[in-house]
Amino acid sequence: MTRPIRVVHVIARMNVGGPAVLIANTMRGLNGAQFDVRLVTGYCGDDEADYLQTQATDLRAIRLDGLGRSIRLKADLTSATRLADRLRDLQPDIVHTHTAKAGVIGRVAVPLSRSGAKVVHTYHGHLLHGYFTPAKTRAIVAAERVLAHRTDRLIAVAPQVRDDLLAARIGGPSQYGVIAPGVSLEPLPERDQARHELALPLNRPVITMMGRLTGIKRPDRFTEVVRSIARTHPDVWFAVAGSGDLEDDLRRSVAGLPVSLLGWQSDVERVLAASDALVLTSDNEGTPLSLIQAGLAGLPVVATSVGAVASVVDDGQTGLLAAPDASAVAASLVRLLDDPALAHQLGRTARERMAQRYGTAAMVQRHADLYLSLNSP
Repeated sequence: MTRPIRVVHVIARMNVGGPAVLIANTMRGLNGAQFDVRLVTGYCGDDEADYLQTQATDLRAIRLDGLGRSIRLKADLTSATRLADRLRDLQPDIVHTHTAKAGVIGRVAVPLSRSGAKVVHTYHGHLLHGYFTPAKTRAIVAAERVLAHRTDRLIAVAPQVRDDLLAARIGGPSQYGVIAPGVSLEPLPERDQARHELALPLNRPVITMMGRLTGIKRPDRFTEVVRSIARTHPDVWFAVAGSGDLEDDLRRSVAGLPVSLLGWQSDVERVLAASDALVLTSDNEGTPLSLIQAGLAGLPVVATSVGAVASVVDDGQTGLLAAPDASAVAASLVRLLDDPALAHQLGRTARERMAQRYGTAAMVQRHADLYLSLNSP
């Protein structure tokens, strides 16, 4: 009897966020008679929530020291060697790497393992804009071009991500596929119950930001938005669901402003139930999970038009896009606040479209088709 196709997912860390959700939903959804799916990952930082511990406790993982967030050349080379040893034991048919660091370590480890595995790498976004200095960005692009030659299939989470990578001459058109994230929500609790549990005001509009509090997400821009809205709409309250290396900076900057810092929240449905709208202030994004979740919950969103955000938010139909500028984001939020009928219509349309575009079953099937095609004689 032919054994199932063995797929090993490799990611640096399963911190709460889009890549972790995509991997977990794919692992759960694939047919166990066809696929034997494993996960190799590192450890989250002290300022991060581990998705495997908070929300995906049913999934087992092989933990590998050194696969975490920080980049250290000597330690990373050691991690590649350790991963190669693991792959030699596992004998995978396919190694599927995710995000930048694991993409490098994994694609170095596969040939070292002599496993003969096919290699897939998913770009959940990219590092081409907003992360590093021009010199570091050029080095990253050069490395990705080399690694693309070692990759059988390159997957982008949105057409814009694929197009940006092709424009940077990373891989060729025939290597790419696009697989949108698959997202689902549990039923939302009652609004007042959710607000009571999160200590949010019951009778004020609540605008929420969800995600890591790190530089690319621009929590400083969020603070400017709050200040602007507080001057014109003093009844509005803001909530931040997330944590990260800039959490203390944000806490200091919003002191005295109408903001609740909720920290990491494993119950995303409760956060969404307590919210009237979602705001995203980033400088760059792949396919933001928070915007998809907000749409599934029927919430309108205001987001900076960066990266692949426009592939998620239909401007004027499911949300409002704004330039990556605090005044532009604030103006769009004011538009929602001053026009409740518009906010309601955007949320209703968002619920319909997100369910159609980002269903979990479709994402799992596209991964199954990919793996079967790579394993065909």
